[in-house]
Amino acid sequence: MKKKVQCDLCPTECVLEEYQVGGCRTRINRGGVLYSLVYGKPCAVAVDPIEKKPFFHFLPGTTAFSIATAGCVLGCKFCQNWQISQARPEETDNYDLPPDEVVRRAMFYSCRSITYTYTEPTVFFEYMYDTAQIARDRKVKNTMHTCGYIKERPLREVSKYMDAADVDLKAFSEDFYSRICGGRLRPVLDSLTVLKDEGVWIEITNLVIPTLNDDMKTIKEMCRWIVKNLGADVPLHLSRFFPHYRLNNLPPTPPETLQDARKTAMEAGLKYVYIGNVRSDAENTCCPKCRRILIGRAGYAVTQNALSGARCPFCGTAIAGIWN
Repeated sequence: MKKKVQCDLCPTECVLEEYQVGGCRTRINRGGVLYSLVYGKPCAVAVDPIEKKPFFHFLPGTTAFSIATAGCVLGCKFCQNWQISQARPEETDNYDLPPDEVVRRAMFYSCRSITYTYTEPTVFFEYMYDTAQIARDRKVKNTMHTCGYIKERPLREVSKYMDAADVDLKAFSEDFYSRICGGRLRPVLDSLTVLKDEGVWIEITNLVIPTLNDDMKTIKEMCRWIVKNLGADVPLHLSRFFPHYRLNNLPPTPPETLQDARKTAMEAGLKYVYIGNVRSDAENTCCPKCRRILIGRAGYAVTQNALSGARCPFCGTAIAGIWN
């Protein structure tokens, strides 16, 4: 008798027949047991500035050993890495890189952290989990850039070894998540509160897309939710959209829209709001009290760092983050 199995990793909860592969393209039912098709087989490996993830309040100026496998739990029409996120493992060029080798290479290249990124790390959960355990033992920090579309139990399990997470909060609308991403908003919000509860340092990225999620009223609601549920110290990265994948019909986000969104976010109570994918003064970390520049940036490069420990050297205000 063929054994069906339900995947309990992400909110899609695929029910798979014998030898059927899940919607993420990375998990298969064999004899009633789920197996990963991507364990130890990343298709993207690089040494990146931590600012590229983007993390602005986590070990600035350091590098992260970054890995990803094929697959994703969502199908965002604007995905910048769709060539690998929307691909099957057999369609990508993969490395043979088991967890202990990932950590060894991170240490060889003097990376202070490993980042599970580029595609959605939920799809290579077991690989990430095992690597993170080894990294923790060897004093290498773990970070992930995630869409947050993961169920509570596995998220809490991996959070025990995760130092920081940058979560894509793609919009503050169930309609957007349904039409544009093929998912739901509520599980992402739940993941953010779980990460906070587990003590993981959180930063949030919101890609601002013309006509789809650039309404200032909705952005204000999103930022108020962040302040109320996560705190005013959570950095928000407002990122400029460029036409990609299935949204080539839309123009790039006007810089003025990003400035308006930043102003809206700060008026809602967020202390640290950044603009990404466009050069501006909003790349810098400023003291929320005296407004002096603490960390200057030009793209992914840190041009100055005036932080004294975790406080502003000019007025003594505590600056939230993981700095050393």
